[in-house]
Amino acid sequence: MRSRTIVFVTFAFVAIGQAQTPARSAAPVPTKSGAAAPAPRVYANLAQLMRGILFPASNVIFAAQGDDPDKVPPAKDPATATDPLASSYGKWQAVENSALAMSEAANLLMMPGRKCSNGVAVPIRNADWPKFVQGLRDAGTTAYKAAQSKNTDNILTAADAITEACANCHNKYREKPNLADRCK
Repeated sequence: MRSRTIVFVTFAFVAIGQAQTPARSAAPVPTKSGAAAPAPRVYANLAQLMRGILFPASNVIFAAQGDDPDKVPPAKDPATATDPLASSYGKWQAVENSALAMSEAANLLMMPGRKCSNGVAVPIRNADWPKFVQGLRDAGTTAYKAAQSKNTDNILTAADAITEACANCHNKYREKPNLADRCK
């Protein structure tokens, strides 16, 4: 039992240290040895990025339209809650965090090398793609300000902005009868 405790404590300290490490910029940063740090790398395809970050984050904001986040009861164990609104960082803070995640995810949508689920490169060089991504970033910022206000009427406006930003891109690149035609 003692060895498990030591392993857990060691893991916890390493995890905390890594969590507090500042995010890397897009440009390689020289290390103490003078070598450049590795460049950012794409791990997820576009659908995985959407399902892993943007879909859950937008759902938190959409949920706040109908239910006042202050009235969401905490989960039995908030530290392991699957509902962000009932988690340790729940209520309006969860809405704020979700809005910021949406704006930050916009940066990931512009990373070269990302593929759509059909293997086609994400169209970052198309003239409309950066505009659509900026619309998402702006919608996230609108939602963040609305969450800070803790006003559900402001969340309605923010949710409309998110819906419009998502629809602009989906109508052009996602809503295709044939999967092979997406991202074109």
